[in-house]
Amino acid sequence: MDTLLKTPGRFSCLGEAFYSHVTPEPLPDPYLVSVNESLAGELGLDAQHFRDKATLELLAGNRVTDQMQPLSMLYAGHQFGHFVPQLGDGRALMLGELRDRHGALWELQLKGAGMTPYSRSGDGRAVLRSTIREYLGSEAMHGLGIPTTRALCIVGSDEEVYREQIETAAVLARLAPSHLRFGSFEVFYYRDQHEPLQVLGDYLLAHHYPALRDEENPYLALFREVVSRTARLLAQWQLVGFAHGVLNTDNMSMLGLTLDYGPYGFLDAYDPGFICNHSDHEGRYAFDRQPAIGRWNLTCLAQAMLPLFAEEAERAVEMAQDALDAYESAFMDCYSQGMRAKLGLTVRREEDHRLVTGLLDIMKGQAADYTRTFRALADFRTEDEGASCPAADEFRDRDAFRAWAKGYAARLRGEGSQDEARRRAMNRVNPKYVLRNYLAQQAIVQAQNGHYGEIERLRKLLAHPFDEQPGNQAYAAVPPDWAGSISVSCSS
Repeated sequence: MDTLLKTPGRFSCLGEAFYSHVTPEPLPDPYLVSVNESLAGELGLDAQHFRDKATLELLAGNRVTDQMQPLSMLYAGHQFGHFVPQLGDGRALMLGELRDRHGALWELQLKGAGMTPYSRSGDGRAVLRSTIREYLGSEAMHGLGIPTTRALCIVGSDEEVYREQIETAAVLARLAPSHLRFGSFEVFYYRDQHEPLQVLGDYLLAHHYPALRDEENPYLALFREVVSRTARLLAQWQLVGFAHGVLNTDNMSMLGLTLDYGPYGFLDAYDPGFICNHSDHEGRYAFDRQPAIGRWNLTCLAQAMLPLFAEEAERAVEMAQDALDAYESAFMDCYSQGMRAKLGLTVRREEDHRLVTGLLDIMKGQAADYTRTFRALADFRTEDEGASCPAADEFRDRDAFRAWAKGYAARLRGEGSQDEARRRAMNRVNPKYVLRNYLAQQAIVQAQNGHYGEIERLRKLLAHPFDEQPGNQAYAAVPPDWAGSISVSCSS
C-alpha cells in the first residue's frame, strides 16, 4: 500500500490554513477485524496483504513513512441548529490518496487514530461498535446505488475506551473523493476570511467540478450543483427508508455523498416520524424532516459562500436565493420518479401523488414494514387486484390494503402494465435486504466476542441488496421483537 499511496495528497497542497498536521496515536497490538475485498480489488490491492504486519501497522496509525504528512481537516458547522465556530476532524486523519483501477483518486482517512487539535474534550478514538456500523452502513448504501463514502477495513485492538460503557478501540479506514463539507466553508465565512473561501471553491472546481469552470459565475454554478446533488441524495434516502440521524452541516458533503455514519437507521415498520438518534430529543432529524433539513443546511452553505457570488451583498443574496429555490423541485422530481419506479409505474399522471400517499398512510396506520411491503408489491397481480399479493401479509388489517389495491390495479390497467415485466422492474429498485439495526447489532455482539464472520456475511449480502440470494432469506424476515429496543446515539 505504501507504493500506491500518493502523499501528500491534493488537499494538503492548499496550505495549513485548512488543516493541522497530526501524528497518529499508536493502537496497541492491532489486529485485522475485516477487509472489504471488493473495494480493495477496485484499488488494485490484494486483500491478503492487509494481514501483513507492515500494512496492518499503517492502517492502525502505528506506522508513518517519511513521505507521509498526516493531517486533520478544519471545519465548523451548525449542530442541531446552533453554530459551533470550530469543529474539525476530532478523531480522523488523512494519510494521502489512492488511485483506483479507473484512474480516480480517493482520499484515505483513518477514523479513530487518536487525538487531533480538533478533538476538544474527546479522546480521538473510535470503538469497535461504531466502526462496524460505519463499515457496514457505507457499504450498504453503496450497494443500493446511493452516493457515499466507502469503507476499506477495520483494525481492532483490546485497548479500552470509555463511551457510555467500557468498549474496545478500533480504527476504520475509509475513502472518499473528497471529505469537504458545508462546514469547511462556514469556518472561514464566520471568521470573515474570504480568501480561503475562494481557495476552497477553486479547489472543488479544479478537481471535482471541472465542467463548471467555464460558467459565467463558476462559484454560483458550483453551489447550484451542490443544491442539485443534495436534493437527489435526500430523495434517495427517503426512497429506501434511510434516516441519517445527525444532519448537522459538518456532516453534509460538498460532493453530495452520504457522510459520517453515526446513529443512522433504516425503517422497519413505516413511521414517518422515526427518530433513530436517542440524543435527538426534539426530533430535529426525524425521518420525515430530513428533506427540509437538507434545504436548511444548504441555506447555511449559501450564507457562507455569499462573498463568492457577487461583490454587492444584496445581489449575492438574490443569486443564492434563486439557486436555493430549485431545491424543492429537484427533490420532488427525484422522489416522485423514484416512487413511481417503486410502484412499477411507467407513465407520470396527476393521481400518482394520491396513490403514493394513500399507500404510505395505511402503512403507517398498520405498522407495515417499509422494505418488505414495497418488495412484496412486485408480486401484485392486476387480474385479481392484489388478492394474492404477499404485501397484504404486512398489514394487520388486510382489508385496508385491499381497498388501496383496487385503485392501484386500476392505475396499472390504465397504462397497460404487464405483471411479469413490472415485477422484474420493481425488484431492481426495491431492495430485499437493508442494514436493519438489529442485523448490525448482531454482528457487533459477535465481534465483541471475537467472532468477525458475520461482518463479512453482511457486507457480501448488502453488496447485492436487490438479488434474491437463496439461503439468505432470514436476513429479509420481519425483525424480532427485541429489535425495537435497540438505542443508538451520537456515540454510535
